[in-house]
Amino acid sequence: MSAATLPRPLAQMPVAVRRAIRFVLTDIDDTLTTDGKLTVEAYAALARLYASGRVVVPVTGRPAGWCDHIARMWPVHAVIGENGAFYMRFDEARGKLVRRFVASDDERERMRERIGAIGARIVAAVPGSALASDQHYRETDLAIDYREDVAPLSVVDVDRIVALMQAEGMTAKVSSIHVNGWFGDYDKLAMTKTLMREVFALDLDAARDACVFAGDSPNDAPMFAFFPNAVGVANVRPFLDRIATPPTWITARAAGAGFAELADLLLAND
Repeated sequence: MSAATLPRPLAQMPVAVRRAIRFVLTDIDDTLTTDGKLTVEAYAALARLYASGRVVVPVTGRPAGWCDHIARMWPVHAVIGENGAFYMRFDEARGKLVRRFVASDDERERMRERIGAIGARIVAAVPGSALASDQHYRETDLAIDYREDVAPLSVVDVDRIVALMQAEGMTAKVSSIHVNGWFGDYDKLAMTKTLMREVFALDLDAARDACVFAGDSPNDAPMFAFFPNAVGVANVRPFLDRIATPPTWITARAAGAGFAELADLLLAND
């Protein structure tokens, strides 16, 4: 990767660019969270952005069960989960959770049995790997743990998990803790476009300068490539050689502290 394509320090983001941002999209694991915990600093940053009138949307690989909670109880306008399989939002006026999936109820039911069998084969083939602890709360996604609740596996082992998923016809993406696999050609970006169009009447292709996305790992690559003001928190650095188009900006601090750094920068101009 040439010096020209390396992310620039977030502090260098021009004031005019900061002021134009009205939509804040963020990964969760190792972007909002730090060592598996949602810190007070990061959650407060999320709440301050929400209170400022900006639209705040986590975009995560985490499961539907978690996203139900996030949409209802966090200071967010919606959440995209399982790497783009759905969005959820809480309709305050009706007091109701709205769920929008790519696949139908019947399709998701059929996929669950197949995904379970593939997961068992992968865990048997890659010693040290495991089904993610949140697998039972997922609707469409297979998550293989390679470093959350298991001892960290090597890059070779992670690549082996990816290859096994792809051999089954799955799309496979690596996060900072899991390898995620699913059937279909959707991703985080595709569902972000759907959410923005259906809920906020926003053509994301025409309004990408109004958005910032914060992330930390290869499964964020579509978002990094699409948004001209994508931000990597500092811990993205070890993954940069695995991301074809790196984020434009990078924070000085890692994980949740890096997200708070981004929030501080945006809110300083209000």
